[in-house]
Amino acid sequence: MRSRYAAYVRGAIDHVVETHDPETRAAVDRDAVTKWSRDTAWLGLEIVATERGGELDDDGIVEFIARGATRGVPFAQHERSRFRRIAGRWHYLDGKVIRDPVRVAATPGRNDPCSCGSGMKYKRCHGA
Repeated sequence: MRSRYAAYVRGAIDHVVETHDPETRAAVDRDAVTKWSRDTAWLGLEIVATERGGELDDDGIVEFIARGATRGVPFAQHERSRFRRIAGRWHYLDGKVIRDPVRVAATPGRNDPCSCGSGMKYKRCHGA
């Protein structure tokens, strides 16, 4: 999770795509993810909780809050993401946005790229 966040911050989109689960990787819109990464001032990542994901596990869940501002609009993406290990490397499967009434105003706009890295618009992904 931390490496994916760092990749968004640094614009290392190859890493974001390569750490997507192979079954969903083709659906990632590299151009949209690249634009979103560049247009965002990244303000921090907070790991809220983890389940499994240890050395002996093949799957895990990370609950996090990623903060930033895209084109000047602040957001706080609170999500529980599922990961699985394939050949020793962790891959992002999917995530569910946690609706926190305090943070609702800080979520991405409907037509902004979804912060999960899917490359889809927020309204079609985690905003659905």
